[in-house]
Amino acid sequence: MLVIGLLMLLLSIFSKPIDQRDFVRADAGSVKDVSPAQDGSVYSATVEGQSRTFATSEGWEQRGAGEAVSFTRTRQVNKFFNVQNLVQLLVNASFIAIMAVAITAVIAMGGIDLSIGSIYALAALMVAIVLRYHWPSGSAWPDPTILGSGGLWALGVVAGLGALAFSIFHGTRKPKGADVAATKRRSAMASSIAAAALGVLVIVGWHLVRSMRDGWQSDQQAALPLVYSLPLALVVSLVVGGLCGLLNGTMIVGLRVHPFIITLGTMAAYRGLCSLPTQSQSVANMSPSFQEFLTLSTGGVTLVPVGIMLVVALLGMLVLAATVLGRQVYAIGGNEVAARYAGIPVGRVKIIVYTLMGMAAGLAGFVYVGYYGAAEPNAGMGYELSVIAAAVIGGASLSGGRGSPIGAVLGAILVQLIDNSLVILDIDQSYKQIVIGGAIVAAVVLDQAKARLLPGGR
Repeated sequence: MLVIGLLMLLLSIFSKPIDQRDFVRADAGSVKDVSPAQDGSVYSATVEGQSRTFATSEGWEQRGAGEAVSFTRTRQVNKFFNVQNLVQLLVNASFIAIMAVAITAVIAMGGIDLSIGSIYALAALMVAIVLRYHWPSGSAWPDPTILGSGGLWALGVVAGLGALAFSIFHGTRKPKGADVAATKRRSAMASSIAAAALGVLVIVGWHLVRSMRDGWQSDQQAALPLVYSLPLALVVSLVVGGLCGLLNGTMIVGLRVHPFIITLGTMAAYRGLCSLPTQSQSVANMSPSFQEFLTLSTGGVTLVPVGIMLVVALLGMLVLAATVLGRQVYAIGGNEVAARYAGIPVGRVKIIVYTLMGMAAGLAGFVYVGYYGAAEPNAGMGYELSVIAAAVIGGASLSGGRGSPIGAVLGAILVQLIDNSLVILDIDQSYKQIVIGGAIVAAVVLDQAKARLLPGGR
């Protein structure tokens, strides 16, 4: 927090003043000249249901007449310390912070996830495609096929769900008298079956999305009301992200491969899936009600993305600090062997945490596509570094056993401040990666120094 405050102070001091144009649209028929005078007039108007005054002596100019009246003015503001820039900074930080809270749990458990940027993009793209499809216009359920057969597609759904249910039952059932080695073999086999089942579900899901192509490629704009578009988008983002995270976790546990390798592979695979359904095209013209909700603002301050970030941070604090799952995460990160012999179901906890990581990436994609009103296959490129940097700068130890959701949020704000400072000071954006990389190295060095010099590393 001290570093963030100091950086904001320095940026405010060294930022040059810029001209900012204020624009306010008045409600139809509400404008009145309440104080005509030689040195100017004061207009009274209703803006978004609230009464406001606009004095020409303060630079306000009336534009338009009749039912379409607006007021504009140009004034000088600090390039960094102004409401518009600070709000945009927080909104951009919210995308990273939502994922940083979840990856804090992954890192505290001793793991890593390099596929978060790809999951973020894939979930956002699936949300855009589903909301672009003309559900209320009489269109029937899409007709997905595999090799031209709808029956084969339905068989894939049944087989995938059946295998997944069997793996969950087989993996959680612990026979009496089974030793640790037998339990580990059972868990590994169940995870392998689950990974195969999830692979089948990904294939059938991709064919479902591909069958919707004709529905969203038209020039018409979809018009789902908010009561349908919001829950539909939220469910799609969480399901897509959760399935990707579940696949990561089951392969890590079932194949017994380091999470760096598994998530490095799935990072490329998920990114490839982003390009297939739309042929690398962006998807826009979604339901306007959805975007209007995510960009809801009061007094020029966008509330929804920042509010979602704060809610996720509070939930992360609650899970890690006050639940059994949170204590198990820290125990596994501290010493996985000791945690296993203490009776903690290590494999199950890892799968749950990676699934939650995927859902958080999906939720961030949900916020992104709602805020910008479009999704592109290349969204989230390089977010892996930014999210991991936010968690590490926020206090998560790459050796496991320690991490804070609030620290992750502050780390995300600091990462975005670094990006914003390069723009404010007119520095080449290429230096961003260098600065963030240096911040990660510095955070790890400080963490190790703290562990060596202070009792208990605190």
